[in-house]
Amino acid sequence: MPRIRNPYAGKPGFRCFGCSPDNPLGLHMEFSLEGDTVVSTWSPQAHLQGYSGVLHGGIQATLMDEIASWAIQVMGRSSGVTSELTVRYLKPVPVDHGPLRLEARLVETRHHLTTVGVTLRGDDGTPLSEATVRYFVYPPEVAARKLDYPGADAFLASEPAS
Repeated sequence: MPRIRNPYAGKPGFRCFGCSPDNPLGLHMEFSLEGDTVVSTWSPQAHLQGYSGVLHGGIQATLMDEIASWAIQVMGRSSGVTSELTVRYLKPVPVDHGPLRLEARLVETRHHLTTVGVTLRGDDGTPLSEATVRYFVYPPEVAARKLDYPGADAFLASEPAS
């Protein structure tokens, strides 16, 4: 499965809570591509819990919003901003089991709105939460100017994911 490169990493001021490797308090998400699906394998940590032993729902929403953004950038070949995020929490997500697997697929594009479906799965593959994320997507030249979008080719990595 091809790894998706983070072309923003190392840029001055880049501290994204979801994906920056340089944010010491961030989630440090990494991504790969499996066919038409952007995938992230991520291990929860106890300091991100809500109820004892359960991953906070806001962190789950953040994980799903982040991977949806990467699906837009890589497969949608542009960038945009979250317009709507709807989360269905199916089962508690334990912080002491892992890793979790997040999967994001483009579902529909109408005009400037793209819908992404996201599933967060436990270490046994069971769906634990799901999200529908709608993004307002800029044309690529506008995304480059407003959001520093480097173009879809900048996300291609030369080495496979580990």
